[in-house]
Amino acid sequence: MIWFLRILFTVVLGSMLWVTTWANLQVSVFAIPRSVGGHPWFIATLFDTYWAFFTFYAWLAYKEVAWVSRVLWFITIVLLGNIAMSIYCLIQLWRVPAGAKIEPVLLRSVHPVAWWIPAGLLAVSGGVACFA
Repeated sequence: MIWFLRILFTVVLGSMLWVTTWANLQVSVFAIPRSVGGHPWFIATLFDTYWAFFTFYAWLAYKEVAWVSRVLWFITIVLLGNIAMSIYCLIQLWRVPAGAKIEPVLLRSVHPVAWWIPAGLLAVSGGVACFA
C-alpha cells in the first residue's frame, strides 16, 4: 500500500506541475476571462476544490502539533492546492518503511514536518509568480 501511494502522489505532483506550467505558458492565471470566472460551473468547481483542500487540511492540522506549521501549511495548500498536498503526503509516505502499515502515515506522529518546508514552498511559488 505504501509503494502504491508513493507512486500515486508522485504522479499527482508531476501532473500538477506539468499542467500548471503548461497553462501558465499559454495564459496568465490572472487573465481568466470574465465569462469563465463568473460561470456557475466554474464557481461550483472552485467551491468543490477548496472544500476538498479544507478537508485535507483538517487531517494535516491533526497531524501537525505546531501552530506555525499548521498556519504555513494552510496558506500553502490554499495557494498551491494539490501540489502542496501531494508534497505533504510524499513526506509522510517516505518517513515509513515500504512494508509498513498505513496507520503511521495517517495518525499523529512524534516527528512533525518541519515548518520551513511549507515556508520554502511559499517562497519558491512567490518567486515563480514574480517571474511568470
